[in-house]
Order: sequence, then structure tokens, then C-alpha cells
Amino acid sequence: MDLQSLILPLLIVLLAVPLFLQARKQKRAVAEQQKLQNSIEPGDKVMTTSGVFGKVVATSDDTIDLELAPGMTTTWVRAAVREKVTTDSAPAAEPAESTESAKTEEEAPAEAGVPESKAEIAEPIEKQKTN
Repeated sequence: MDLQSLILPLLIVLLAVPLFLQARKQKRAVAEQQKLQNSIEPGDKVMTTSGVFGKVVATSDDTIDLELAPGMTTTWVRAAVREKVTTDSAPAAEPAESTESAKTEEEAPAEAGVPESKAEIAEPIEKQKTN
């Protein structure tokens, strides 16, 4: 069998398999989003695609009413809901230490749950120049 006769079928397979896998992944994501939108009920806390958080007050076939603040209700299309928000009822308890006041400002962000940056700071341009 000639190598040139195998190139075209092999090329078609190499292009078709990723397209097929991507289509399956996209179909699964659409099904999950549809399931989420159908499961929305009054009392759920949700986040919209624009990043607005609210509590569902009422639902209809294709719209939902979100309470953004006490007494402030807006109407949204169901498709605008990105995810349901779950809140942890038990916050992590941190032990109180007497040495907390002695901690430096550099340690504070890491302690507050903010990940410490591993970025390096470059030298000022004036020090980099060597004439």
C-alpha cells in the first residue's frame, strides 16, 4: 500500500476526532446550563452573567424576578443566570493570638485568605542603566 493513499484518510480522521469531541463537550455544557435554568425556584440565590447577585423572588416560563437589595426587585431573562450561589453557613474559626499585633504588613494579606504573590519587582530603570 502506498503512503500517499493513506495521507488523506489519516488527515480526515485527525480533523474529525477533535471536532467530534468538542461538539460533545459543548452539548454537555448546554445541557447543564438548561438543567440549571429549569431548577431555579423562588428563594434561590443566583449570579447573573453580568455578575449581579440576587435572590429569586418569582419565576415564570422565561423570566425571573431577582431581589438585589431589600425592596429592590428587577426582572431578568432566565438565560442570564450563570450559576446558583451557595453560602457556607459555618465560617472558618481563626484562633485569636496575642502576637497578631506584632505581624508585619507583608504577612497580613496571606493571613486574610489572599494568596501571596510570587511576582518579582524589577529594579528601577535608573539602576539598570550602566554607562
